[in-house]
Amino acid sequence: MDFAAARHFMIEGQIRTNRVTDSLLIDAMEVLPREAFLADALKVRAYIDEDIEVAPGRIMMEPMVLARLLQEAEIDDTDLGLVIGSATGYEAACMARLASAVVALESNVDLADQASTTLLEQGVDTVTVFKGDISKGHPAQAPFDAILINGAVSEIPQNLLEQLADGGKLVAVVKTPGVVPGKAMLVQRNGLGYSHRQLFDANIPSLPEFAKARTFSF
Repeated sequence: MDFAAARHFMIEGQIRTNRVTDSLLIDAMEVLPREAFLADALKVRAYIDEDIEVAPGRIMMEPMVLARLLQEAEIDDTDLGLVIGSATGYEAACMARLASAVVALESNVDLADQASTTLLEQGVDTVTVFKGDISKGHPAQAPFDAILINGAVSEIPQNLLEQLADGGKLVAVVKTPGVVPGKAMLVQRNGLGYSHRQLFDANIPSLPEFAKARTFSF
């Protein structure tokens, strides 16, 4: 399979045609090989316009949804980012192309080890992978300027919002039980308060760790 050609077609057919205009983000996704972050059996699916399950409860996010979420986060090259449920590390690698440094948090030890290895192989040296309970975030290195939740949640947990820097942004897909479709959301911290904005319809698999989170709802 010609992965370079597939990657180009992904950019032209899935990214540019879906309101993604950030040239740095587009360049990042055109350079980073999604297939490198997948097991051999899944590499052929690397550039489809669907989420790819890489382990129970973990995904490589659909390219268009990921691109639009990262674009809405307006990540600056001085920012510190956090990816919740970082899986094999692709989403963190994309964020790292935009930010100064990224914390990738994953509770699945095998996935975390795989991510560390692949990121090193791809020369992505500004991502640090931590193993831990993703529902708790990573307060030790907070505050973060940008947080991406890599999987749908029923509600945005307050403890993650509290790990945002003033002016920082969290992007995620919120799926209310019984309501279809899910909604991509942007939450920005403003001092002690938070503003939220609905972005677009999106349906991605949920993160099991947040199935019962009921601390902040829209």
